[in-house]
Amino acid sequence: MITRRFFITCAALLAFAGTVAFPTAGRADARSEAAAKFIQDLGARAIDVLVKPDLGRQESMQRFRVLLNEGFDVPYISRFVLGRSWNTATPAEQQEYGALFERLIVQVYADRFSQYSGQNLDVNETLKITGHRPEGDSDAIVASQIIRPDAPPVAVDWRVRQRGDSLKVIDVAVEGVSMSVTQRSEFSSVIQRGGGQMEALLQTLRQRVGSAG
Repeated sequence: MITRRFFITCAALLAFAGTVAFPTAGRADARSEAAAKFIQDLGARAIDVLVKPDLGRQESMQRFRVLLNEGFDVPYISRFVLGRSWNTATPAEQQEYGALFERLIVQVYADRFSQYSGQNLDVNETLKITGHRPEGDSDAIVASQIIRPDAPPVAVDWRVRQRGDSLKVIDVAVEGVSMSVTQRSEFSSVIQRGGGQMEALLQTLRQRVGSAG
């Protein structure tokens, strides 16, 4: 069974970005500061889309799809998650997989956050940016804590990469565990159980997005 954890975790970023507390130490450079601001802005826009009460489901999903592709490098993530199976998939399978992957993310977001529709979320009390740093030549890590009312906070790190003139989220790590790597393992298991056939994963994804016959 394909877990929702990856998608739900990504949704946390989009739903609960709040106040940025930039570190006072001098190690953070302009790149990582820009990444933290990028996440903050993305989260604010996502809240506006996902919890606005006057938007119908289809309009909300469409707006979120646009926001998702603006904020996340969905083609990169979907290809990474598929792993080596990407190279053995036919062009038609790659195309369908990419479309299903995106639809699944959008659907999970919409379903999960429909319960918050109309609520006045206090984002400043929900997410705390705890730091940011450059990572390698092109990435930045934005560290955060998601504050929960009846449970300990969850540490979430967002990996942001420069893509041309834009910034994109390419991975999310919860308590130090990469969700892309976790999802990659689960997709691989689905394919292996299906005899190594890409069709096994496609069928599972079709069922998840409700497009199976």
